[in-house]
Amino acid sequence: MQIDHGNAAAHRASPPALDDDVADDRAGRKPRQRLTLLLAALGFFLITLDILIVTIALTSIARDLGGTTASLQWVIDAYTVLFAALLLLAGNLSERFGAKRAFGVGITVFLVTSIACAVAPSIGVLIAARALQGAGAALMLPASMALIREAFPGGRERARALGVWAVGGAVATALGPVLGGALTTLDWRLVFAINLPVCIMMLLLLRTVASSPARPEPFDWAGQFVWLIASTALVFGLIEGGSDGFGSPVVVASLGVALLGIVGFLVIQARSAHPMMPLDLFRSSGMRIALAVGFAFMVSNFGTVFVLSLFLQQQLRLPPLLAGLVFLPSALFAVVGNIVSGTVANRFGVRVPIVAGLFLMVVGLVGTVATAHLGSPIWVGVFACFTAAGGSVAMPPVTSVVLASVPASRAGTASAVFNTFRQLGGAVAIAVFGALLTGSTGFVAGLQLSLVVAAALILLTAIASVFIRPADGSS
Repeated sequence: MQIDHGNAAAHRASPPALDDDVADDRAGRKPRQRLTLLLAALGFFLITLDILIVTIALTSIARDLGGTTASLQWVIDAYTVLFAALLLLAGNLSERFGAKRAFGVGITVFLVTSIACAVAPSIGVLIAARALQGAGAALMLPASMALIREAFPGGRERARALGVWAVGGAVATALGPVLGGALTTLDWRLVFAINLPVCIMMLLLLRTVASSPARPEPFDWAGQFVWLIASTALVFGLIEGGSDGFGSPVVVASLGVALLGIVGFLVIQARSAHPMMPLDLFRSSGMRIALAVGFAFMVSNFGTVFVLSLFLQQQLRLPPLLAGLVFLPSALFAVVGNIVSGTVANRFGVRVPIVAGLFLMVVGLVGTVATAHLGSPIWVGVFACFTAAGGSVAMPPVTSVVLASVPASRAGTASAVFNTFRQLGGAVAIAVFGALLTGSTGFVAGLQLSLVVAAALILLTAIASVFIRPADGSS
């Protein structure tokens, strides 16, 4: 038998032709990826927006619906409590029923409860609707990250996608205070009605997303119940402790229930055949560092916006709309930071943007502490840009480390654990910083001490992030 070496050499020199089906699949993959990314980013936008946009409307809500200062606080906190308490459950639902289905249910719940908020006849109904809205947000968040994990299996493309996804939160941060002030000028109910066209657009986009794999397994009902009690008690205790003092009997009892519940939850997870939070998630050093960074970031992010908003309005007497505009440049820096973060991570590895971004946050926090006594909104805005830029560069690769630490089938649970740590960081910041602001040392001293605490936490996690291995975040 003779072999045609010329044809064989030519065959080796030219790449093999793609099968028609494979070529068609690759041609259609990019548009589906973009639509999935747009959908996930819109979800993150909506979740973040509804934490920030309502704050400006509280005075108008009180004028129309009445209610005490505490009840107005719960208009914000009811959303936060259910959001944090249900994230782990939402992550499990995302894996067991598929991220696409869980995301669709979350959008629907968010849509219906936004309507309920917009037409609420009393403060009690509004608080109840806000709590259910937080449940819808909890369903969406881990599912949105899981959809990105499914659509972008490669580590490099996923790093860029997560940067774009995070832009949704940065845009919401920029628009939230300003949009809230503008809509409240017309009617505070528009603050909730604005969600409706976004939810409808997301439901239409969801039809273009490929079906998500489901992993039907028995539910860890005991773990779900104990975690719901423990996390709700913890967040409730932290919030009430910030206003009533941590020596209050109700706060002590709540935090005691939370401590017992967390211990019981960990025991259940260690013994369960199908745990809702598999403890082997924490074996990865990258995962442990990422959880610490997420917690510290939210202490800084939520805590800084909280104390500086009060500083601008109560100490410097700026109206709400102008106070919101002070943060607008920093939000624009955050948008840019999120976009370039993936490119930096792909060029230098995830460790460089994480460490550099966290150190940039420390510069912003220390600068704010040093200039707070001047009472200048300009310096507040300048150093907020450092903090926002640093956080936006650091957080997408941190999220990439979380998703790379687990197989795709566990993306929902891993993202839920990560975001639970983040939400707890935000709750701790508001509770502790609120107590420091009202302490005997005075408002400015309390603000400075709060930001020193945030800077110290960020600095510690920046040092820990130096030990992230190059392989973390790329799979």
